[in-house]
Formats: sequence, C-alpha cells, structure tokens
Amino acid sequence: MDLTSRKLVDRSFTGLGWFSILLMAAALVILLAPIVVRGLGAFVFKGTVEHRKLQFEVFGHGRAGAVDAETAEVTEARQPVYDMLAAFEAELESADFASRRKHAGPLRELKDHLRRLLGPLPAEDAPVLMREQYGQTRWDRAQMALNHLLLIETYDYSDPTQMGRKILTPRVEDFKGTSLEPLFAYVEDNASAMLKPRWTLYWRFLFDSSHDAHFFGGIWPELLGTIYLTLGAILFAVPLGVISAIYLVEYTEEGSRLVGLLRTCINTLAGVPSIVYGLFGLAFFINSLHVSQSKSVLAGALTLGILVLPFVIRSAEEAIRAVPQTYKEAALSLGVGKWRAITTVILPAALPGILTGTVISMGRAAGETAPIIFTAAVSVGQPLSFLQTFSEPTPALPWNIYNLCSEHEAVDEIRHVQYGMVFTLVMLVLLLNSGAILLRARITKRMRG
Repeated sequence: MDLTSRKLVDRSFTGLGWFSILLMAAALVILLAPIVVRGLGAFVFKGTVEHRKLQFEVFGHGRAGAVDAETAEVTEARQPVYDMLAAFEAELESADFASRRKHAGPLRELKDHLRRLLGPLPAEDAPVLMREQYGQTRWDRAQMALNHLLLIETYDYSDPTQMGRKILTPRVEDFKGTSLEPLFAYVEDNASAMLKPRWTLYWRFLFDSSHDAHFFGGIWPELLGTIYLTLGAILFAVPLGVISAIYLVEYTEEGSRLVGLLRTCINTLAGVPSIVYGLFGLAFFINSLHVSQSKSVLAGALTLGILVLPFVIRSAEEAIRAVPQTYKEAALSLGVGKWRAITTVILPAALPGILTGTVISMGRAAGETAPIIFTAAVSVGQPLSFLQTFSEPTPALPWNIYNLCSEHEAVDEIRHVQYGMVFTLVMLVLLLNSGAILLRARITKRMRG
C-alpha cells in the first residue's frame, strides 16, 4: 500500500472513531438528560406547607415555631372553604328529598378532592393511612389535584372508529345557584395561600426512611441495602478472583487442557444471564448451604459475588500479564521465592489494573436486579444494622425501582421517587467508575515516582 492510500485509510479510521465517540456521547445525553432532570425533582421542588408539617411531625426536621405559624396562616386561608361547605350541608338538611339526592354524589366527590388537596376536613377523625393525613406535599401534585377538583373528566365514545375523546366539564356546573358555587373560584384564586409553596432542597431524600409505601420520606434503606450488597459481593469476589488469576498466570502451563477448560468455564460464566445466577443463589446458598433461613443480604452478596467473579478474574489476569517479565526475573535473581515475588513485586505493579476491574465490578453489582430478586431484596423494609445483614433481607435500589414502576398501587403519584432512585443509582455507578479512573491514575503516577 502506497503512502497516500495509507494516510487515507488512517484518516478514515480516525474519522470513524470520532464519529462513534460522538454518537455514544449523544446517546448518553439523550438517555441521561431526562433521568437527571426528573431525578433532581426528588431533591429540588416546590414543597407545600403540608410537606413541612410532615417533615416536622414524622422526621423531626424544621422548627416548631415556623411550622405552627405557617399552619395558622393556611388554616385562616382555608376557613372560607370549610364555612361554605358547612353552609351548603345545612341547606341540604332543610331541602327536599330530590335536591338532597341530586347533590349527594357531587358533594361526596368534591369533599374527596378537597381531602386530597388540603388534607382531612375539620371535625373528621384522623385517617389511618399517612397519605390521607396530609394534603399534597408537592406543588406540582397539588396543581393536578386542583385541576381534578375544578374539572370533571369524562370521555366520549360515540364514534366507534376513534378512541375516546376527553371532555372536561367545570365541576361548578353541579352546584349552580347554590351557596357552594363561589367555592370553586375561591379555591382557584387562593390555592397558593392555602398551601404556601416554596422552593425546597430536600437533601434528606437520601437519608430519610420511606413511609406509607414511598408516598413520603426518602430512600435510605434502599441506598444502604445497595451498599451492603455491593461491598459484600466485592469482599467475596476479589480475593477469589485475584488468587484465581495468579494461579492461571503463574502456576499453570499455557496450552494445557486444564487451563483451556478453566478459561472456557470462566468465559461461559461471564455470559450466563443474571436471572440464572439468582436461581442458583436461591438453590445453592439458601436451600443447600443454608447461609440464612430465607432471603438475606449475605445470600444476595454471595450471589452477586459469583456474578462478577469472572470479570474480576479476567481483569486481574490481564493486569498481572501486563507487568513486565523483567520485574519477576529481577526479584527471583535476588533469591526470593516465587510466592514472595508475586506478593511483593508483581501484585503491587498490577494493582492499578486490579483496582480498576474491582471498582467497575462494584458498579455492575450495584445495578443488578435479577440476582437479588430471589436471594436478598424486599419491597419495603427498614435500614439494617451490620449484624442483621447475615439473616435479614433488605430493600435495594435496582429492585425497588422496578417494583415502584410496575407494581405500586399509585405509580403516577410517586414518579419523583422513581426518578430519584434511578438518578441516585446512576450517580452511584458513575462515581464508582470515575473513582476507578482517578484511583488508577493516582496509583500509576505514584508508582512511577
């Protein structure tokens, strides 16, 4: 190949490489942008007075004086609504049967929507569920509840060739000419005064426990469970992986059938679907070895350790092979034994590559869902102490993300929690991978002097 053709081919490959990098970057931006934007909504949002009341009464956050002052202000703003309701109910008591029957259903629906927006009505018994003890804690959800209060949503299916057409009817039409008619205009004009929204930085989302099936609170049990599982998997996988890599590189003969079989098994394990590891963990660690009576962090960590073990072996093996042979020869020439040369010369030189593979394995272990479904994860739980990890299951970010998005009874009402969990998990994996890069660079620089 002449020089001109070689330069053309080199430029073509360079351009193709840059195009691939830009394409990957664009895909990451498209994927991560909505996760970041909506995930930050779990931490930064317009919180209402109900949110501040909840934080003080349930978690003890905030100042009693400030919460009491705000509560008094919103109670004053809400009082006209309650007065109009009381006046209308008094009118119904003296009205004829037809009028009472006509307004009974609409009034019941109106009161339900008011409870969702503002919380329990005066003189009502305290509800059992926490979600019914407070009004809307977020302004975006409050605006949706306000729309449902002001408008009745129906669908027109008269045209069989088309999907149902949404029709919005003002709810005030059900109360035309009654003393309750002014209520709707008042609520629409004074919603802000009745809920007092203001921007809130809820950094405790990471460290508060969840309440009422994630309607309130944070994700600390899930975050702590993920950390337990990840660290447990690495503590199990790294020693086995490094020792296996040392054996394959230093104590076996290249080309032997045993080594070929072992490498085939390692490569096969690396490609096994993760759900198979979950079933294996259930059958082996729980049902056969009885490391715990049922699901536990220990069983899940061991299963994740088996999952990442092939990757740890291969990364450690490549790191050891990358150490120049002269390092080993120089150590042996000084009269040290083979094992001492490995532990004092070869492993320290291979440490950057081993650490990189370890941290990247941590990122994979943190994001796996299928292996912990059968071995460690539960939908709801409290933060575990260290000793409880040997016998108790735990919530975890990957499993709870799936569970909240697919099986929760109020999926739309906790979207901010779902995106907050995804954002936290993505940031955790990115931090681990970034940490691997920085740690490798720092160790390499220190070793070079």
